[in-house]
Amino acid sequence: MFFEYPKLLYLLLLLILITAIYVWRAVHGDAASLRLSGLAPFRHAGGKWRTWFRHIPFILRCIAISALIVAMARPRSSTAFERTDTEGIDIIIALDISGSMLARDFKPDRIGASKDIAIQFVAGRPSDRMGIVVFAGESYTQCPLTTDRATLINMIKDIQIGVIEDGTAIGNGLATAVARLKDSDAKSRVVILLTDGVNNRGEITPLTAAEIAKTFGIRVYTIGVGAMGMAPYPVSTPYGISIQQMQVEIDEDLLKQISQITDGAYFRATDNTKLLEIYGEINSMEKNKTMVDSFPVYQELFMKFALICLFAVALELLFRLLIIRTLP
Repeated sequence: MFFEYPKLLYLLLLLILITAIYVWRAVHGDAASLRLSGLAPFRHAGGKWRTWFRHIPFILRCIAISALIVAMARPRSSTAFERTDTEGIDIIIALDISGSMLARDFKPDRIGASKDIAIQFVAGRPSDRMGIVVFAGESYTQCPLTTDRATLINMIKDIQIGVIEDGTAIGNGLATAVARLKDSDAKSRVVILLTDGVNNRGEITPLTAAEIAKTFGIRVYTIGVGAMGMAPYPVSTPYGISIQQMQVEIDEDLLKQISQITDGAYFRATDNTKLLEIYGEINSMEKNKTMVDSFPVYQELFMKFALICLFAVALELLFRLLIIRTLP
């Protein structure tokens, strides 16, 4: 225990003066100018406990003053230490929202599974700043870097297909993610790029965007989403929605090149379970950057002494009103 204002403890010296005054008054304060002999002093012989009882209120008052002074000095304790994991990582998830993400080789479909698993990934990294970029024929930032998990998760839930022109502009999506990270001063900056197609739109080629990411020291993990071979895809017909089997086309060579250029890694997700495992692997890889900070947690103790002061004052009043008055 230590005190924030230790100099206030010098006020405890006042107790010496208060005690000296009290003793002097007890000895000399009741001296009469004229004394007469009588039997009154002998009527209560053997009542020394009554004499000592009369000093209890003074003792309680001294306790109250002492506790008040100690409380004013602000006693604190720092025996406990808190440890916190600080990742020091900024992460942008670049998510493909082209029409092909409606394919149902995932449950409920590719976009639904990608959103659900991304939410689990976000919730599992409370110490990082994270954001979300979406792309199809063009790209935009759905949510910038933030530590507000609730807002980010709600923004991921709000992602919909069809709000921008269809297509697959992988280069634009990656470039937008890099633009969100290039000014970050985090110890590690990461893009998780998830797509299920082949780059066919955009002003920036994927490899050019990868070179830009490398220039800024941004690592890119690429994920190809889609089953091997054919995948069920909902198609609108005059009679409603019809499920048709369509060929899965993922430019794996391109995604591997992007990850190699940026010192990242490429993964292929063929179902919900595999996608979840991939996010778990990325999660464990990036936690290698963890820093552990320890700092003391101060516990305020003044309230204990304030309560002692109040209790002593209350007890003194009770003694004076209920006990001392009844003493002969």
